[in-house]
Amino acid sequence: MRKFNSEIIPGQALVACIEEGIYATARVSDSLKFSTVMPDGTTEKCRYSMKPERLRAIAAEGGYFSYIAGVAAYISTFYKIGGMDLNCYKVTLPQKKGLSSSAAICVLAARAFNRLYGLNLTVRGEMEAAYYGELLTPSRCGRLDQACAYGKGIVNMKFDGDILEVLPAKIGAPLHFVFADLKSKKDTVAILRNLNSAYPYPRTETHRMLHGLLGEMNAEHMEKVRAAIAKGNAKRLGALMTEAQEAFDTYAAPLSPKELRAEKLHNILDDPNIQKHIYGGKGVGSQGDGTIQFLAKSEQDVIQLKEYLTDILKLDCYSFTAPKTGVVRKAVIPVAGYGTRMYPATKVVRKEFLPIIDIDGHAKPALLIVIEELIKSGIEEICLIIRPEDEELYISLFEPLDEENTQKLDGGLQNYENSLSGLKEKIVFAYQEEAAGFGHAVLQSAHIAGNDPVLLILGDHLYSSKSNRSCFGQMIDAYEKTEKLTIGLFEIQPEEVTIYGVAQGDYTDNDKVLVKLDALVEKPTMEYAITKLGIEDKQLAVFLYILTPEVYSSLNQMQEDGKAEIGEFQLTPALDEVIKTNGAYGVVIDGQRYDIGIPEKYRSTVATYGK
Repeated sequence: MRKFNSEIIPGQALVACIEEGIYATARVSDSLKFSTVMPDGTTEKCRYSMKPERLRAIAAEGGYFSYIAGVAAYISTFYKIGGMDLNCYKVTLPQKKGLSSSAAICVLAARAFNRLYGLNLTVRGEMEAAYYGELLTPSRCGRLDQACAYGKGIVNMKFDGDILEVLPAKIGAPLHFVFADLKSKKDTVAILRNLNSAYPYPRTETHRMLHGLLGEMNAEHMEKVRAAIAKGNAKRLGALMTEAQEAFDTYAAPLSPKELRAEKLHNILDDPNIQKHIYGGKGVGSQGDGTIQFLAKSEQDVIQLKEYLTDILKLDCYSFTAPKTGVVRKAVIPVAGYGTRMYPATKVVRKEFLPIIDIDGHAKPALLIVIEELIKSGIEEICLIIRPEDEELYISLFEPLDEENTQKLDGGLQNYENSLSGLKEKIVFAYQEEAAGFGHAVLQSAHIAGNDPVLLILGDHLYSSKSNRSCFGQMIDAYEKTEKLTIGLFEIQPEEVTIYGVAQGDYTDNDKVLVKLDALVEKPTMEYAITKLGIEDKQLAVFLYILTPEVYSSLNQMQEDGKAEIGEFQLTPALDEVIKTNGAYGVVIDGQRYDIGIPEKYRSTVATYGK
């Protein structure tokens, strides 16, 4: 509304992005195909031409399929794209419950087009495409809902006319939320109509009260809430939620008294059986008897609260824990390289699929060993950077074996086969269409990383810890101490420096584990490494990374500056820039690395790994 009245204070909101979602696979097609599993277990399908006028007509008709058509119509207006076959194989996000299911399907479609056609949209770009795509449907959506593009967590949004700022909020400790559908009547259209009557210019005292609530009061309140979230102070946050509800009842409800009386909402908020489990609670969105949210005191309180809401009050409820930020939950593995050093084996098998006997005695593709170790270390999403034409090959690793061959496996292997399909949901893909260097490959995962730290793994290495913490876990522990770019270091022989990146810096602790980095040098000469590099006469090479958003920003700038030619667009220059501008640390890993990308080293790996 500031476009019409500049005296209005910019709007602010904090959006909790819950864990329920829509899961899909997408493939290039000559038309727009869409299939989805519905809540009752049935499957619905549609197919449309990619002609923009046809897509806009479908979008205008409304319904679940209209959202996909709207996004396709919007993106095809600005980008040269073909069609898409989008298969939603799992849907855990309820529809028509005030939980932004329409925004979620729009973001899903925008992200699918972005990844399939290499549109290089940022998360914000995907949000914009989703928003304008939904506007082509009968849905009168707002910009808040598209925050689901950032994944689970809390997103801070600021509104100033058409200018929108979106930043993930810093969360100091896990926050345990519970949402419930009140299963009552709510006239959202009437509520919004009545509240909008106060804008853009207030004409009555009631109008001025609402302007104050959504203006100065909201800005002050948001500052307090952000501070409580950043400190992880759940008790303070709960009190602020309760204050927000009281302020809404005082300053907003008088404009729509019938709809915002919300007797059921307030009765449940005041229920003593609920109060003992929560720090605070409030309504959601436009309020009324729609959806209610609580901040529970603990994970155990979440369980007890959900039991009461479900069993006694007969409500549908959902829980969500906003994780502490800075925790590493994503990993990236570039595997798009051809593997020329392992020729001619790589004519028929990707080098990361070369077999290794794991410690459980199973013969596994090397990549699978890495994926399983990442998941054990707490990683929730693993991005494989691949060549587009190889996607089916990687997916096949997690697809069920046919029944005939499954029956031939012994009992232990049958159980293992059943567990593989569960890994599929943790895998996402990014695509490198040309061999333009390691840095270029990593940059293709920028949309996966978002604003989060990510663990970067070399696609031709395995790692074995010598302590009770995995090598990946040691990396994560080091990052959480510094929250800086973190490099995993292994000692190498002097003659090996010419094939690896070598670190320079000084130890920061008596245990000689954490290193304050000064520089990284890619494949130095032996003479230079021995005379100029090293840490206390040791040659420490780089084999693991936890990348921060600054690294991706540096890579993006390199691309814009035209440094993306073959052989030039490497990762080390971007890391070096971040070391100089933001600082970085190395951690000497208590473990052993195993190379599978060089024949003689692969031979050693096969002979020794897992023993």
